[in-house]
Amino acid sequence: METAVKTKWNLDTAHSEIGFKVKHMMISTVTGHFEDFNATVATESDDFKNANFDFVASIGSINTKNTDRDNHLKSNDFFNAEAYPEMTFKSTSFDGEKMIGDLTIRDITKKIELDVDFNGIAVDPYGQTKAGFEITGTINRKDFGLVWSAVTEAGSVVVAEQVKLVVDLQFIQE
Repeated sequence: METAVKTKWNLDTAHSEIGFKVKHMMISTVTGHFEDFNATVATESDDFKNANFDFVASIGSINTKNTDRDNHLKSNDFFNAEAYPEMTFKSTSFDGEKMIGDLTIRDITKKIELDVDFNGIAVDPYGQTKAGFEITGTINRKDFGLVWSAVTEAGSVVVAEQVKLVVDLQFIQE
């Protein structure tokens, strides 16, 4: 039996971003992203169905445009970047719209479901074939051991448990 040839795609980091949003004190939203990350895709088809997505981000590269907050996020109250320097995701299925996979943060792995907009394939002016994806989802940070919490004088939670993921990825065909 012949095995289908997988096409490998590498991340175009200049045109990709791994972002997140979380409510702060229930009245505003803090956004952030990871500066240092990488991803690959292996697929047998142009629609990317059943493709294998692999992703890794360096926790130490978290950036919310506030050094004190970033240092707090890197501490043991949240990610503990020293002990757990990477966050990883490996897809287990992709039907073209929904991606299911294993997200690992702080050595805790949970199955998550993400919504995917596959924006298609295009050839850039330099002859490189590229594919673009917009990926969104929501996770509960406490599922991954990010349990720090505080309550304001008025009784509002300082950091919401639900974190929205906003991921824009562009890949270059190898």
